[in-house]
Amino acid sequence: MVKLRLKRMGKTKQPTYRVVAADARSPRDGAFIETLGHYNPRTEPSTIVIDNDKAVAWLQKGAQPTDTVQRLLVISGAWEQFQATKGKAKAS
Repeated sequence: MVKLRLKRMGKTKQPTYRVVAADARSPRDGAFIETLGHYNPRTEPSTIVIDNDKAVAWLQKGAQPTDTVQRLLVISGAWEQFQATKGKAKAS
C-alpha cells in the first residue's frame, strides 16, 4: 500500500519536511516513490508547497495520506480537488 507522508530533512533541531509517496513498509526517511512537495514549519507563517496534480493522482490511485499530510492537502487545496473528482466518479 502507498502512503502519502512526511520525510524529515534538515539539520538537528531545524527540521523541514518533504511530502512523499512511499511504500507503507519503508522507514520514515527511507526509500520513496515520488516527491510531491515540501513543508517548512519553522517559517512564519509555515511554508507549504505541494504539487496538487501529483497529489490528486496518487489519491485517485488509492494512496492513503497520514493525518498531518491530509491537513496539508486541505490547506493547499488538493484535498478539495480530490473530493470533487471522487464525486464526479460516483455521479457517472
